[in-house]
Amino acid sequence: MWIIRGLKKGVITTTFPNKSDDTIPLSLYPENTDRCVISDEMTRFGCLGCGLCKENMKRLENVIEIYKPLRFPVKKSLHIFFLDVGTCGACNREISLLKAPQYDLHRLGMFFTPTPKHADVMLVAGELTEEMIPILKDAYELMPKPNGVIAVGSCASNDTAYRKIGEVVPLNGRIGGCPPQPLSILKALLVFTGRWKH
Repeated sequence: MWIIRGLKKGVITTTFPNKSDDTIPLSLYPENTDRCVISDEMTRFGCLGCGLCKENMKRLENVIEIYKPLRFPVKKSLHIFFLDVGTCGACNREISLLKAPQYDLHRLGMFFTPTPKHADVMLVAGELTEEMIPILKDAYELMPKPNGVIAVGSCASNDTAYRKIGEVVPLNGRIGGCPPQPLSILKALLVFTGRWKH
């Protein structure tokens, strides 16, 4: 859909956050997670969207929680450091899409940095392994203050993993989804910086 729109209009970048954009492809998730066959304690942050629950599936774009926003001046750019602590690679792909023309996070003053020394926010994805705990700690300690950490994807944001990561570094929020939608990640970053209210 986006390619066709891009060919017709000459522009494929989403209109979000200025206007809502229904052309953005979103994954389907159950309306509620009470009938999950994987776990009796499934929440929307741990849901994989497998469809085995036989629930009504719908487009889900707002599985985000930001507890401690970090207020940024509107003109200040946000530098993001991404740390994979044990993913399957799906979250990595969705996060890399933020730089693609469809989302173009640079237009919002956001940039990825290869080092935590220049990062304002760290995105952590995956199931935290014992080997990655010291690396996560070190990366956080290298970040200049003020800063924040957001857990990304079902592996990092389900209740158990979220608590485990929170024992290592202070968390500011989480983004659900397996994998999370690039639009959800963008929204979470805008909420985190106080530039958008959902």
